[in-house]
Amino acid sequence: RSLGMTQVRSMSDQLSENVRPWGRYDILESTDTHQVKRITVNPGARLSYQRHQRREEFWVIISGRARLTLDDADTEHGSGEVLMVPFRAKHRVANIGDEPLVFIEVQRGDYFGEDDIERFSDDYGREGTTRAH
Repeated sequence: RSLGMTQVRSMSDQLSENVRPWGRYDILESTDTHQVKRITVNPGARLSYQRHQRREEFWVIISGRARLTLDDADTEHGSGEVLMVPFRAKHRVANIGDEPLVFIEVQRGDYFGEDDIERFSDDYGREGTTRAH
């Protein structure tokens, strides 16, 4: 079934683009129980080594090459792979390819604010702990 122009406009109005030093993310959907993002990581860039207390994450790699650090263990992944980051697991993703790394992130939990990020190391000087209420 095709979408009418009003539905397409409504969906595009809900997109929320967020630029970061490592790339960007777009919030595609947000509810009380889950949030869906499209994340693009620039070549050679990586996100902070972090963990969350109130959400778990599922990543579907759309394109590019990723190095996932999960509780101090590194693995490499590519297009079509699905990865899981459990609640309270330390994690980081790095783009190890020459092209942008694009993946869909589905967060599941009861809180999705930026203050539920506990950073252990960060290439951009954002280290430190902030906690959700």
